[in-house]
Amino acid sequence: MRMIVTFGLVAALAVATLGTPAKAQKEPITSVIGAQIEAFQANDMGTAFGFASPNIRALFGTPERFATMVEQGYPMVWRPADVRYLELREVAGNLWQRVMVTDADGDIHMLDYQMIETEAGWKINAVQLVKAPGANV
Repeated sequence: MRMIVTFGLVAALAVATLGTPAKAQKEPITSVIGAQIEAFQANDMGTAFGFASPNIRALFGTPERFATMVEQGYPMVWRPADVRYLELREVAGNLWQRVMVTDADGDIHMLDYQMIETEAGWKINAVQLVKAPGANV
């Protein structure tokens, strides 16, 4: 009986602390996302590109091509009216920051930013639009 109780306590503690490292990283991660959005708004494509992970920089090659992709594919990030940081989650060993963006028309968009830590600090490795609950395919 003692072994079962001990195992149950260890399991409960593991569940309770799950995600704690992610929570400790939230402020540095949201700072990176916010700085990239500010760079887009200031038309500073070099700085915005610098917040992308090495893989993303290699994929697009230049700040200009990266900026074109963001402007066309993520216009709500290019010129947001409001940005709110929601939960930071760890999924399969990756950190994902949920961001709620209100665009210039007042429409709300949910995005997940995959973040990686590099020698140069936190970088954005991917951005996914999150489908709103109940939205049609």
